[in-house]
Amino acid sequence: MTDKTITAKSTGGLYITKSTLFKIYLLLGVTLVSAVFIWYTFGVIDKLQQDTRDQVEKYVKLWQLAANSPTTGGIELQFIFEEIIVKAAFPIIVLDQEFKPIHWRNIPGIEPGDTTAATKVRLKEISDEMRQEHDQFELRFAENHVNYFCYGDSKAIEQLKMMPFIEIGIVVAFLIVALIGFHNIKRSEERHIWVGMAKETAHQLGTPISSLMGWLEVIEGDKESGVEPVSGGELHGAVDNMKVDVRRLQRIANRFGLIGSIPELHPYDLNNLITETVEYFRRRLPFEGQGITINFEPGNIPKVSLNAELLGWTLENLIKNALQAVDSKTGRLEIRTFMDETQKNVNIEIQDNGLGIPPGAARKVFRPGFTTKKRGWGLGLTLVKRIVEEYHGGVVYLKKSRPGETIFELNLPVR
Repeated sequence: MTDKTITAKSTGGLYITKSTLFKIYLLLGVTLVSAVFIWYTFGVIDKLQQDTRDQVEKYVKLWQLAANSPTTGGIELQFIFEEIIVKAAFPIIVLDQEFKPIHWRNIPGIEPGDTTAATKVRLKEISDEMRQEHDQFELRFAENHVNYFCYGDSKAIEQLKMMPFIEIGIVVAFLIVALIGFHNIKRSEERHIWVGMAKETAHQLGTPISSLMGWLEVIEGDKESGVEPVSGGELHGAVDNMKVDVRRLQRIANRFGLIGSIPELHPYDLNNLITETVEYFRRRLPFEGQGITINFEPGNIPKVSLNAELLGWTLENLIKNALQAVDSKTGRLEIRTFMDETQKNVNIEIQDNGLGIPPGAARKVFRPGFTTKKRGWGLGLTLVKRIVEEYHGGVVYLKKSRPGETIFELNLPVR
């Protein structure tokens, strides 16, 4: 009875599980966050590159004005280059008319005074990349003398260019951790469910089997104590009771057979189903407590599309929990059916006057494996939630819980 077999939504015959939906939403969320990060980072990079280009244009104009001014000498040009242009935070290469490097600064791994042939070749390759990415600026001196000013991205921009990949790596790592955590949670939940299913099966089968064994002893008699086997009318009564227990076993088998498959829903009189369930528990009240009362107030409601076996199981679980919560002498259960304000849903309220559920536990009552009972296994309300919400498209929740008043409400859509 894992999420892999319980359907959550249907789209044109394609059934999607809740765990699959969770993974899809997680993937979409991670993709969206990554896209926003990348978009913002590239926006910052574009802004910095534009600022750098504006700065380069100013440097080129300054150097060209100084070079073409009749009052400016070589010392002033050297000062402008060494004290203003070179101190920029980005790589610079000045090329001659044949696009050969003649000046350079801030080139990673290359010193300004290194003029070896290998360095010149490397500088030529770097300048070609700069020209391809950012183009070049002309530096005109006199009429025919032209140099070219090339620049590259600063170290900060180069580091920013790596940020999208780092961000994607972090997000992917987060996604992997989230999926592993989700998988571990699901495995833990499945272990609780399977342990609970085994105990629930033993509990469900135990009562009718014990009853059948008792009736067999009555029919056969007890030779050691001298009790004679029953006959006549008593025999027919015992057989009738055994038939009830056999039908109960058949119903239990049908219920467990429906778990994990897609149940068929048919229009059904919900009031009749609740009445049958209430009568079943009323016959058991002498065993539960002599002072407990169960009242059912059927409302004027239409038929609802449901699976009687599974929804009957849901009602039994809720009523059984309520009976265990109330006092054996003053316990009272109130069950009501009514239409909601929109007239689109049939509501079922199951109210008891027990001690109530503590606030801390109220938020966890539907979790697999969670229970407030000493001998509970925390599966009953998990089954209730899955049957109502995943099989019937309804909603079940704890409406109110305080000492003397606890209400569970089920909302089933009218189709």
